Amino acid sequence: MSYVTPGEFVRKMIDAGEGKVFMSTRDTMIRAYMAGAILALAAAFAITISVETGQPLAGALLFPVGFCMLYLLGFDLLTGVFTLVPLALIDKRPGVKVRCVLRNWGLVFFGNLAGALTVALMMAVIFTFAFSMEPNEIGQAIGKIGEGRTVGYAEHGVAGMLTLFIRGVLCNWMVSTGVVAAMMSTSLSGKVLAMWMPILLFFYMGFEHSIVNMFLFPSGLMLGGNFSIADYLVWNEIPTLLGNLIGGLTFVGLTLYATHARTAPSRPISPEAGFVPEPDRVTD
Repeated sequence: MSYVTPGEFVRKMIDAGEGKVFMSTRDTMIRAYMAGAILALAAAFAITISVETGQPLAGALLFPVGFCMLYLLGFDLLTGVFTLVPLALIDKRPGVKVRCVLRNWGLVFFGNLAGALTVALMMAVIFTFAFSMEPNEIGQAIGKIGEGRTVGYAEHGVAGMLTLFIRGVLCNWMVSTGVVAAMMSTSLSGKVLAMWMPILLFFYMGFEHSIVNMFLFPSGLMLGGNFSIADYLVWNEIPTLLGNLIGGLTFVGLTLYATHARTAPSRPISPEAGFVPEPDRVTD
């Protein structure tokens, strides 16, 4: 069967986190760069579909194609390593230290940013004919997204900041679920289907993804969005990063690790209860 049980794929999660910790700087940066670039292209693709069809759901349905491509190609998003890499530390894998986790996060952050910025510049050139004319309809839509999701939050003050943070938490709860879901199957079709569903949910619901935003907001600034770099950093990127970290690690990484890698002893059940549970593997 192509289905992988939770106990098995959680071990895969820990192994994947350990592998990323010890990956060379060159490979980490290349994989992160390509992940940021592909996800940015997928965001541009989804917005184009939404604008041209007038149906946001159509864009959301097709956005996961980018996520599936980058995952299957073995590239790394910051949202995914937020969830996987700390598990190697928590599991006390040899040689994995806090500084190793922070190194990986830093390299992936800058790699994702470079990839997203590259595509942001390319798409801005396309939307404006190399800045020789006003942005087309799609470029204008990206500029409006940047305004609404920076100064739009700022208008609500603390309530806006909390909303932004929670959207970041919910985003990586779903995105990291997609990363983990791909480990549930050994078949290509099973991996794609499992990834598609949570990524569709996050995009359509308008949750905040730090890497998607590395494309949307710099691109929006190039296309005449009425907000500043400071607005982007304070009223989107930084709170979104923190929300993504907490959402992925807390609701996906730690919960799965706690109940499938370090399971609690089962309570004995008498034969009169009518069934006997399968024994859980207990890790000391």
